Amino acid sequence: MTEPTPLLIRPAKQEEAEALTELAARTFYDAFAPTNTPENMQAYMSAAFTVEQLATELRDSLSTFLLAELNEQLVGYAKLVRSEVPECVPAVRAIELSRLYVDQHVLGAGIGPALLQACFDLARREAYPAMFLGVWEHNPRAQAFYRKWGFEKVGEHLFQLGDDPQTDWWMSRAL
Repeated sequence: MTEPTPLLIRPAKQEEAEALTELAARTFYDAFAPTNTPENMQAYMSAAFTVEQLATELRDSLSTFLLAELNEQLVGYAKLVRSEVPECVPAVRAIELSRLYVDQHVLGAGIGPALLQACFDLARREAYPAMFLGVWEHNPRAQAFYRKWGFEKVGEHLFQLGDDPQTDWWMSRAL
């Protein structure tokens, strides 16, 4: 009997745009389809989760994607972006955790925490003193996860999902 492969967190490669697109679309859909209209989900996803769009994001020197692999299967990912810091974030210099998604079939297996820890490690290596993120106001599970890791709500911003303007919370924490 072969031993299961341990969880591996690694940077995404440019040639993985197609696999990343499939994972990103599936995990976003699983997270938000139950609480949004099919039309708004389709409108957003058809723009945000194409191979061309993800390939462009992978080439962006200000972005880093980390992939989580379990038994040689992609089961989650995170995206960090070196961007402008919203005024509500207390740190002048901070990195954005733009996305963190895990396949539903492995939720609770420690993949989200491992990805987040890898993001913290990368941010610290790059000498970022803080991290911020946006989380939907109607996503209490994600809010609780981030609070557990020391993030606090510091503001709000608009996230457009199709024709539905939604409120996301800005959350931030020192590193």
